[in-house]
Amino acid sequence: MDAITITRATKETDISLTLTLGGSGKTRIHTGIGFFDHMLTAFALHGSMDMELTVKGDLEVDGHHTVEDTGIVLGQALARLLADKSAIRRYGSFSVPMDESLVTCHLDISGRPFLVFRMDFRNQTCGGYDCCLTREFFRALAMNGGLTLHILEEYGDNDHHKIEAAYKAVGHALALAAAPREGGVLSTKGTLE
Repeated sequence: MDAITITRATKETDISLTLTLGGSGKTRIHTGIGFFDHMLTAFALHGSMDMELTVKGDLEVDGHHTVEDTGIVLGQALARLLADKSAIRRYGSFSVPMDESLVTCHLDISGRPFLVFRMDFRNQTCGGYDCCLTREFFRALAMNGGLTLHILEEYGDNDHHKIEAAYKAVGHALALAAAPREGGVLSTKGTLE
Protein backbone atom coordinates (compact mmCIF):
# COMPACT_ATOMS: atom_id res chain seq x y z
CA MET A 1 0.00 0.00 0.00
CA ASP A 2 0.97 3.61 -0.33
CA ALA A 3 2.63 5.52 2.45
CA ILE A 4 0.97 8.51 4.04
CA THR A 5 2.60 11.38 5.91
CA ILE A 6 0.72 13.43 8.48
CA THR A 7 1.94 16.30 10.62
CA ARG A 8 0.02 17.83 13.51
CA ALA A 9 1.16 20.74 15.65
CA THR A 10 -0.63 22.12 18.69
CA LYS A 11 0.50 24.01 21.77
CA GLU A 12 0.95 20.62 23.47
CA THR A 13 2.50 18.37 20.81
CA ASP A 14 4.30 18.47 17.47
CA ILE A 15 3.95 15.19 15.58
CA SER A 16 5.31 13.91 12.28
CA LEU A 17 4.23 10.46 11.07
CA THR A 18 4.89 8.46 7.93
CA LEU A 19 2.95 5.18 7.88
CA THR A 20 2.83 2.33 5.38
CA LEU A 21 0.51 -0.67 5.74
CA GLY A 22 1.59 -4.08 4.48
CA GLY A 23 5.22 -3.37 5.28
CA SER A 24 7.93 -5.29 7.07
CA GLY A 25 7.61 -3.61 10.47
CA LYS A 26 10.54 -1.27 9.94
CA THR A 27 10.38 1.61 12.42
CA ARG A 28 12.09 4.79 13.51
CA ILE A 29 10.13 6.03 16.53
CA HIS A 30 10.90 8.73 19.08
CA THR A 31 8.18 10.04 21.40
CA GLY A 32 10.30 10.95 24.42
CA ILE A 33 8.71 8.10 26.42
CA GLY A 34 10.86 4.99 26.14
CA PHE A 35 8.18 2.48 27.09
CA PHE A 36 5.73 4.03 24.60
CA ASP A 37 8.38 3.80 21.86
CA HIS A 38 8.72 0.11 22.73
CA MET A 39 4.94 -0.42 22.51
CA LEU A 40 4.63 1.40 19.18
CA THR A 41 7.55 -0.60 17.78
CA ALA A 42 5.74 -3.81 18.77
CA PHE A 43 2.46 -2.46 17.34
CA ALA A 44 4.10 -1.70 13.99
CA LEU A 45 6.05 -4.96 13.76
CA HIS A 46 3.10 -7.17 14.64
CA GLY A 47 0.80 -5.08 12.43
CA SER A 48 3.11 -5.31 9.38
CA MET A 49 3.44 -1.52 9.29
CA ASP A 50 6.44 0.61 8.47
CA MET A 51 6.43 3.66 10.72
CA GLU A 52 8.53 6.78 11.09
CA LEU A 53 7.28 8.82 14.02
CA THR A 54 8.64 11.82 15.87
CA VAL A 55 6.69 13.37 18.73
CA LYS A 56 7.71 16.43 20.71
CA GLY A 57 5.27 16.74 23.57
CA ASP A 58 4.90 18.67 26.80
CA LEU A 59 6.46 15.90 28.88
CA GLU A 60 7.23 18.46 31.57
CA VAL A 61 3.48 18.25 32.29
CA ASP A 62 3.10 14.48 31.83
CA GLY A 63 2.77 11.95 29.02
CA HIS A 64 -0.96 12.32 28.41
CA HIS A 65 -0.88 14.70 25.44
CA THR A 66 2.01 12.84 23.82
CA VAL A 67 0.28 9.45 24.00
CA GLU A 68 -3.25 10.61 23.14
CA ASP A 69 -2.18 12.86 20.28
CA THR A 70 -0.07 10.06 18.82
CA GLY A 71 -3.21 7.91 18.82
CA ILE A 72 -5.09 10.71 17.05
CA VAL A 73 -2.49 11.00 14.28
CA LEU A 74 -2.12 7.24 13.84
CA GLY A 75 -5.92 6.94 13.64
CA GLN A 76 -6.08 9.70 11.02
CA ALA A 77 -3.40 7.94 8.97
CA LEU A 78 -5.25 4.61 9.15
CA ALA A 79 -8.54 6.26 8.15
CA ARG A 80 -6.94 7.72 5.05
CA LEU A 81 -5.05 4.56 4.10
CA LEU A 82 -8.18 2.43 4.59
CA ALA A 83 -10.69 4.86 3.08
CA ASP A 84 -11.54 2.37 0.31
CA LYS A 85 -13.17 -0.38 2.34
CA SER A 86 -14.25 -2.32 -0.77
CA ALA A 87 -10.99 -4.26 -0.95
CA ILE A 88 -10.31 -5.27 2.69
CA ARG A 89 -11.37 -8.13 4.94
CA ARG A 90 -12.80 -5.61 7.45
CA TYR A 91 -12.69 -7.82 10.56
CA GLY A 92 -9.72 -9.03 12.57
CA SER A 93 -9.32 -10.89 15.85
CA PHE A 94 -6.14 -11.95 17.58
CA SER A 95 -5.02 -13.11 21.04
CA VAL A 96 -1.50 -12.60 22.32
CA PRO A 97 -0.12 -14.63 25.24
CA MET A 98 2.80 -12.96 26.98
CA ASP A 99 4.10 -15.11 29.79
CA GLU A 100 1.30 -15.16 32.42
CA SER A 101 -0.88 -12.66 30.53
CA LEU A 102 -3.37 -13.09 27.70
CA VAL A 103 -4.99 -10.19 25.84
CA THR A 104 -7.47 -10.46 22.97
CA CYS A 105 -8.39 -7.86 20.37
CA HIS A 106 -11.42 -7.88 18.07
CA LEU A 107 -11.76 -5.05 15.57
CA ASP A 108 -13.89 -3.91 12.69
CA ILE A 109 -12.74 -1.30 10.18
CA SER A 110 -16.31 -0.11 10.10
CA GLY A 111 -16.16 3.66 9.92
CA ARG A 112 -18.17 3.61 13.17
CA PRO A 113 -15.73 4.29 16.01
CA PHE A 114 -16.24 2.59 19.34
CA LEU A 115 -13.94 1.34 22.08
CA VAL A 116 -14.50 -1.44 24.61
CA PHE A 117 -11.44 -1.58 26.86
CA ARG A 118 -11.38 -4.13 29.67
CA MET A 119 -7.94 -4.10 31.26
CA ASP A 120 -6.89 -3.49 34.85
CA PHE A 121 -3.45 -2.42 35.98
CA ARG A 122 -1.76 -3.00 39.33
CA ASN A 123 0.78 -0.19 39.03
CA GLN A 124 0.55 3.44 38.02
CA THR A 125 3.50 3.35 35.62
CA CYS A 126 5.74 1.19 33.47
CA GLY A 127 8.94 3.16 33.15
CA GLY A 128 7.94 6.73 32.31
CA TYR A 129 4.59 5.62 30.85
CA ASP A 130 1.36 5.96 32.82
CA CYS A 131 -0.54 2.66 32.46
CA CYS A 132 -3.88 4.52 32.30
CA LEU A 133 -2.73 6.11 29.03
CA THR A 134 -3.15 2.75 27.30
CA ARG A 135 -6.89 3.33 27.21
CA GLU A 136 -6.39 6.93 26.02
CA PHE A 137 -4.15 5.82 23.14
CA PHE A 138 -6.57 3.17 21.91
CA ARG A 139 -9.58 5.47 22.32
CA ALA A 140 -7.89 8.11 20.16
CA LEU A 141 -6.85 5.46 17.63
CA ALA A 142 -10.39 4.06 17.38
CA MET A 143 -12.18 7.42 17.22
CA ASN A 144 -9.89 8.88 14.58
CA GLY A 145 -9.39 5.64 12.64
CA GLY A 146 -13.08 4.76 12.40
CA LEU A 147 -12.48 1.47 14.19
CA THR A 148 -14.81 -0.57 16.33
CA LEU A 149 -12.17 -1.82 18.77
CA HIS A 150 -12.53 -4.30 21.62
CA ILE A 151 -9.49 -5.00 23.83
CA LEU A 152 -10.00 -7.62 26.51
CA GLU A 153 -7.58 -8.73 29.19
CA GLU A 154 -8.33 -12.41 29.67
CA TYR A 155 -5.95 -12.62 32.63
CA GLY A 156 -2.52 -11.50 33.75
CA ASP A 157 -0.42 -10.08 36.57
CA ASN A 158 2.49 -8.12 35.07
CA ASP A 159 1.41 -4.73 33.70
CA HIS A 160 4.28 -4.61 31.18
CA HIS A 161 3.22 -7.97 29.77
CA LYS A 162 -0.47 -7.03 29.64
CA ILE A 163 0.11 -3.69 27.92
CA GLU A 164 2.57 -5.14 25.43
CA ALA A 165 0.19 -7.99 24.64
CA ALA A 166 -2.54 -5.41 23.95
CA TYR A 167 -0.42 -3.40 21.49
CA LYS A 168 0.66 -6.60 19.73
CA ALA A 169 -2.88 -8.02 19.59
CA VAL A 170 -4.26 -4.80 18.09
CA GLY A 171 -1.45 -4.75 15.55
CA HIS A 172 -2.14 -8.34 14.47
CA ALA A 173 -5.92 -7.83 14.33
CA LEU A 174 -5.47 -4.67 12.27
CA ALA A 175 -3.19 -6.44 9.78
CA LEU A 176 -5.80 -9.19 9.38
CA ALA A 177 -8.67 -6.72 8.92
CA ALA A 178 -6.73 -4.58 6.42
CA ALA A 179 -5.68 -7.59 4.31
CA PRO A 180 -6.83 -7.51 0.68
CA ARG A 181 -10.10 -9.12 -0.31
CA GLU A 182 -12.02 -9.29 -3.56
CA GLY A 183 -15.76 -8.99 -3.95
CA GLY A 184 -16.61 -5.46 -2.88
CA VAL A 185 -17.59 -4.00 0.48
CA LEU A 186 -18.18 -6.67 3.09
CA SER A 187 -21.57 -5.37 4.19
CA THR A 188 -25.17 -6.31 3.49
CA LYS A 189 -25.85 -2.56 3.14
CA GLY A 190 -23.28 -2.35 0.35
CA THR A 191 -21.45 0.47 2.09
CA LEU A 192 -19.47 1.22 5.25
CA GLU A 193 -19.94 4.72 6.62
